[in-house]
Amino acid sequence: MKKHIINAAIISSLLMNNVSYAASAETAETLKDREHTEELVGLSSGAILGAVIGGPVGAFIGALTGTFIGKSVGDESEINAQKSILDQQQFALNEKNAKLAEMDKQQQTLFEVQTELARIQAHQEQTLTELSIGMNVQFKTGSAQIEPLFQQQLDNVAYMMASMPDLHVNLMGYADRRGNDAFNQALSEQRLLEVINYLAAQGIDKTRLTGQAYGASAPMHEEQNFENDFFDRRVTLKLLSETEQLAAN
Repeated sequence: MKKHIINAAIISSLLMNNVSYAASAETAETLKDREHTEELVGLSSGAILGAVIGGPVGAFIGALTGTFIGKSVGDESEINAQKSILDQQQFALNEKNAKLAEMDKQQQTLFEVQTELARIQAHQEQTLTELSIGMNVQFKTGSAQIEPLFQQQLDNVAYMMASMPDLHVNLMGYADRRGNDAFNQALSEQRLLEVINYLAAQGIDKTRLTGQAYGASAPMHEEQNFENDFFDRRVTLKLLSETEQLAAN
């Protein structure tokens, strides 16, 4: 406001000075000189007025332009800030997704391991049940050769014993009632030895395998026939804990 008052005073002073100058200069010399003087006054006053008026207008335009420029810069800064926040959130989301994927993978692995352990445990329990009630390896007439079916069963026994070092197995060899006693006794001993040697070949220490051959002295049925003879040609395996094995010895 103060600046406007000062500007107005300057304009008035200049106008008065120019008018006075024009009046004193007006003589009878020539009309041309007068016209020239008025022209100078007009030009001078107009220039000063333009300068004074132009100042506030220029300031207004400058302020308005600066506002738009500042707002544009501010908007760009805000956009960049929001973009940075979004980038951080996306990075955090990607990390969470990666962790969830890794957890899913670990859970799947854990499930597979638990499933395998359950299968192994069930297999061991089945083998233990068979051994606790007595598992039989059957033979053909007059033979001590272990058939493939019973080799697989003995493989299971060896696997279980390897995973449970405190287990021992008691083996009993038999023969059917055909043939004389000496032959049957020798045959039952040979069958017993074949089973022990097979388990030892699978890595089982022979000190964990004890046995006795009984020939034809312990048939499973009183009546002798083809079917009953088949069941008499056997080696029976029975599970013993370490305490039971020590007691038996």
